[in-house]
Amino acid sequence: MAERHEQAEYVRIAAELRARIAAGDYPPGAQLPTLPELSATYGVSQTTVRQSLGILRGEGLIETRARAGTRVRPRPAIHRMAADRYRSTSDAKSTPYTRDQGIGWSEYRLDKRFERVQADTELAALFECEVGERLLARHFVFYDNDQPTQMSTSYVRWSDVAGTPVADPINEPWPGGTRAQLGSLGIRVTQVTESFTAAMPTELEAATLRIGAGVPVLRYTRRHVADTGRVVEVAHPIVRRGDTTIVDFRIDLED
Repeated sequence: MAERHEQAEYVRIAAELRARIAAGDYPPGAQLPTLPELSATYGVSQTTVRQSLGILRGEGLIETRARAGTRVRPRPAIHRMAADRYRSTSDAKSTPYTRDQGIGWSEYRLDKRFERVQADTELAALFECEVGERLLARHFVFYDNDQPTQMSTSYVRWSDVAGTPVADPINEPWPGGTRAQLGSLGIRVTQVTESFTAAMPTELEAATLRIGAGVPVLRYTRRHVADTGRVVEVAHPIVRRGDTTIVDFRIDLED
């Protein structure tokens, strides 16, 4: 019974602190009371308080730094992903990502790593190609003003990009994004498909996106399809934090 009581206590305290953060009693950047102060306030052990704070830390609401105490983390901005973000625009210095984020080219940074791989069973199914086909895997981390907000691995067919500027990471980020890249190779993309799922982050995803282990992520698979019907690019997966991403769809129906 005592163990159940302790568990109920730390969950209850976490809920109360979460509500106070949401209400603005502890605004972004505010320092929470110390462990002894919270222990005295709630009449529980410091171990129980640590468990409560661990829940909030996992949710990405607070952060604890040595000799700086525990503070409320800044609330990340909400970003909307519009259904038409892959359409071409008159702004050459933009990509679907920068349009999603609402940022300019100077605010956009990209970490990248390229490697040649062979299509496994899953990638072969997505590309509708033979297992073992040679691909170029491009691993990206996208930054908005030095804040990592998206990560992905994008695959293109090696036969399409070998010996071209698209295969050289020095040319990333590419103005116009993947569609413009493929267009430079004479490949006309006429369709983009996306499939979405939600899950808790892996250890790597949480570390890369600088989020708590309790913050859900949105994972999706994107395919660029050429006018010939051939799949020419697969991004699998693209990962964003799920609590700050809104995916907008518009469905026009005939009368």
